Amino acid sequence: MLRLDDLQVFVRTADRGSLSAAAREIGISPALASAAVKRLEGELGLRLLARTTRSLSLTAEGTQYLEHAREALRLLRAGHDALLAGKDSFGGTLKIAMPSDLGRNLMLGWLDEFQSRHSKLHYQLSVSDRVADMVRQQVDVAIRYGQQDDSSMVAMPIAPANDRVLVASPVYLREHGPLLELEDLSQRNCLRFALEDGLHDRWTFYRLPQREQVTIDVSGNRSADDADLVRRWAVAGLGIAYKSRLDVSGDVAAGRLHVLLPEVAGEAAPLQLLCMHRAQVTPLVLQLRDFLRDKCAELHK
Repeated sequence: MLRLDDLQVFVRTADRGSLSAAAREIGISPALASAAVKRLEGELGLRLLARTTRSLSLTAEGTQYLEHAREALRLLRAGHDALLAGKDSFGGTLKIAMPSDLGRNLMLGWLDEFQSRHSKLHYQLSVSDRVADMVRQQVDVAIRYGQQDDSSMVAMPIAPANDRVLVASPVYLREHGPLLELEDLSQRNCLRFALEDGLHDRWTFYRLPQREQVTIDVSGNRSADDADLVRRWAVAGLGIAYKSRLDVSGDVAAGRLHVLLPEVAGEAAPLQLLCMHRAQVTPLVLQLRDFLRDKCAELHK
C-alpha cells in the first residue's frame, strides 16, 4: 500500500536532486529517506531513482511517475484543507510568538494569507527576539530558530536546512570593496546581535568540502537586541551582517543585499514550530506547520 510520507520523500528528493537534502528539509534522517524511496519502488515494482556514489537522477519511469506523485499530493492536500476548513476548531484565538525580523518581514504576510482561508481564526502575536515564556505568556505556538533542547516540548521542523549567511549591501561593497577571505572580517565593520546571553561577536563558519570550522572574532560600531535592526543597518550600507538566510531572502532577491563568500557554509539555523505539549498540536496547528513549511521551501528553491 502506498504511503503518503513516501510520496513526499520521493517528490522532495526529485526536486532537490539529493536524498540527504530532502531528508534535511523534511526533518528526517537520510537513512529513513532512502528507506521511504525503496519502499515506494517496491510497491510500484519500478526503479524511480538511479543512484551512484556521487549522483542521483530520475529514471525514465521516475520522470513519468513524478508528475502523478505531485498531483496525488496536491489532491490530498486540497481534500485535507477542505475538510479542516469547515471545523469549529478553526475558530478562536491562536497566540503565536516569533522572532522580530522573520516575524515582521515574512511571517506577518504569510499569516495574513493563512488567516484569509479561515475567517473565524484570530491571532495574538508576540514579535520579539527574546525567548517567550510559553507558560507565563500562555503562548500556543512559538516559532524559533535553533535546535530545541527541551525534550518536554513538541518541536516540528519548518525549515530544517536553513543556515546563516554573510550579507552586505551594494553601497557598502562599492565603498569598502569585496570580502575576499573570512579572516578579513576582523578588519570590517560588523553589525552584531545582542541578547541577555551576551554580544554575539564570535562568528563561526565551515570551509567546504571538509567543513573545517573557522571562528572569527568580529567588532563594529553598532549592535542591537533586535535582529530586524541589524538587517536594516546592513541594507543601509553600514556594515556586514551574519543573518539567517530566511531573514534576508527578500533583500537578496531584490538586490538590496548580496551574499558574501557563498562557497563558505554558515552556522545551521533550523526553524521550528514549538508547542508546550501534545494537546496543543491541533489540526489547525498541523495545517499551519505545513503551510509555513511550504512557504519556507519556496524561498529555498
